[in-house]
Amino acid sequence: MREEWLEKRKNDPVRTQMYYARQGIVTEEMRHIAAKEKIDPEFLRSEVARGRCIIPANVNHKQLDPMAIGMAVSCKINANIGSSALASDIAGEIEKVDVCLKYGADTIMDLSTGGDLDAIREAVIAHSTVPIGTVPIYQILHDINDKVEDLTIDIMLKTLEKQARQGVSYFTIHAGFLLRFMPHVAKRKMGIVSRGGSLMAAWMMHHHRENPFYEAFDEILDICRKYDVSLSLGDSLRPGCLADASDEAQLSELKVLGELTLKAWEKDVQVMIEGPGHVPLNQIERNMKLEREYCHEAPFYILGPLVTDIAAGYDHISSAIGAAVGGWHGASMLCYVTPKEHLGLPNAADVREGIIAYKIAAHAADIARGRPGARDVDDAMSDARYGFDWNRQFELALDPDRAREYHDETLPQDVFKEAEFCSMCGPKFCSYKITQSIVEEHGDVMESEELGVRN
Repeated sequence: MREEWLEKRKNDPVRTQMYYARQGIVTEEMRHIAAKEKIDPEFLRSEVARGRCIIPANVNHKQLDPMAIGMAVSCKINANIGSSALASDIAGEIEKVDVCLKYGADTIMDLSTGGDLDAIREAVIAHSTVPIGTVPIYQILHDINDKVEDLTIDIMLKTLEKQARQGVSYFTIHAGFLLRFMPHVAKRKMGIVSRGGSLMAAWMMHHHRENPFYEAFDEILDICRKYDVSLSLGDSLRPGCLADASDEAQLSELKVLGELTLKAWEKDVQVMIEGPGHVPLNQIERNMKLEREYCHEAPFYILGPLVTDIAAGYDHISSAIGAAVGGWHGASMLCYVTPKEHLGLPNAADVREGIIAYKIAAHAADIARGRPGARDVDDAMSDARYGFDWNRQFELALDPDRAREYHDETLPQDVFKEAEFCSMCGPKFCSYKITQSIVEEHGDVMESEELGVRN
């Protein structure tokens, strides 16, 4: 779809969506997204120009179906996939991509740390119609044999260029974690829980030098500008437990991310900000407001947040609660959490569970924010339920396969798709059916304003 669009623009001096938006140009990507989101293309252009909305769309990801992240559009979800040193194969990652696409992930992050990382990434990008994000420090470390002290800015920039050339649409860059924040880390219960953040800490403490991603930020921007790679400015110091939420370490880094946002915008590079991991429910709204204040309303991309620390095995639920509240109060994209969080590498089944939990959270946030049309599908589901239209209910569900599976566990025969009851209440105790019978028999009386109690 994008090949013709990109061909027309191949000789332009800059090809980022923010650049075009600032030139007053509504790109084909913007028109396509506006039609899907049911908003005015010119309004979307203005939001991209302002930095409140991003369109992650690497110029080399030609089969991409463009999407947008920001307050002007529906709340999005990201799904993480990726190999590890203990489990890595291309087929397994492609299966996860298929699950992501089937169940509605809006972006996918390839967080692979084991196997042939270049081949895995190339296969994932070629197979995906949604934007692919990465955390480049994982490959950098992999390529220097896990010796973080051997990291150089030259190695770092070459890896970024290679991934951008492959078609990665957004990078998580841990550039806001500065050496002077280490004393804040020492006060924490759980220190640093971000993999990228911990690697930067190890490098800075070994060399007693400033964060190389911060030092080379201008060069990083040049690469992003060339390929239209959006930056997802990473929260190296996100809280990994409720006790560390909203502390000095987290908020100090957030302020630096705001400064880096302005630098990126000077070069027409699109930016979103990554947000906290574990936050008590009563602190989520404040976190959303602080990000808007410190980071100039750049889209906020949050992990969860998890609202309790004791839901091991069910952290997709704990985090979806926080994600719904965060989305309601202004987060633009929610990074899913699977049931395996804190426990192990997710498989395709875990990816499905995480996506559906977060589709629920994102949809709940859109309803709470009063997005036009957000509740239409809920109203249609209500009509289907009250009308005992089982097939329509399956169709409207976020996970149609699961809905049908649960119904058919007890009533599998096709005849029961026409039944005016389910196995919960049976034919005699269905409240819908009883209500419908009352309305049929006493409808005129029920609608009368003179309805009263007989003596």
